Amino acid sequence: MSRGVELLDKVPVGRRSDAVAQELMRMIHSGDLQEGDRLPAERELMQRYGVSRSAVREAIVSLANRGLVMTRLGHRPIVRKPDYEIAIDKVGNLVGHLVVDRKGVWNLFDSRIFLEAALARWAASHARRDDIEDLRAALEANRQAIGNSSKFDESDAAFHSILYRIPGNPIYPAVHKAYVEWLMQHWRSMKRGADIDYMNYAGHEAIFDAITARDPDGAEEALRRHLVAAWEFVRSTFDTGKLDCARGPGDDS
Repeated sequence: MSRGVELLDKVPVGRRSDAVAQELMRMIHSGDLQEGDRLPAERELMQRYGVSRSAVREAIVSLANRGLVMTRLGHRPIVRKPDYEIAIDKVGNLVGHLVVDRKGVWNLFDSRIFLEAALARWAASHARRDDIEDLRAALEANRQAIGNSSKFDESDAAFHSILYRIPGNPIYPAVHKAYVEWLMQHWRSMKRGADIDYMNYAGHEAIFDAITARDPDGAEEALRRHLVAAWEFVRSTFDTGKLDCARGPGDDS
């Protein structure tokens, strides 16, 4: 009897796909299967573990959902290296269900304010010359995009992404990418115009000025003012029947 069959011999039939997935994950984490390797063919896995084709396919879906393999129709799955972006992207599938009302979006937005305030302080104290130049270039691109909604959104996200990148922690850029994806539907639903773009640009400019002045308190305050003002536009994307679902900054009712 093969080792694979022995491993699954006492596993209930209904749970064998989970056991196959666990064994393949063990091989990936141990290095027996390296990044870029293809998984064995379905028939080989069926024979190795003594399971049905459906159990093998369910196991592969489980690995794909964990970001451990890339699948493509007609090709054997390829092992991929887990990273923070993949991990947060998987969490994002759940978070997407939590931001359908104002309360959920405010909780998410509030967490963004909390994190970015700390990042702005860090940038004011620790940003290197190349970080400052990246911020300067992003700010200029943001200015030039005023009046063009799609380009302005892209340049807006690019400016903020640099704040997440400056500390050098790979978790932060992955979190920023997730914030953009989670909140994009609300940004696209907001009333837009050059006046609103200019207000957001002015907020970015104030953040940049405080960072270049090496003023952590000023950078944090400018960041908070900017995002609290942005929240006023985000919450306008909800109909009036939902406006009492949660209280954002400055809500008295």
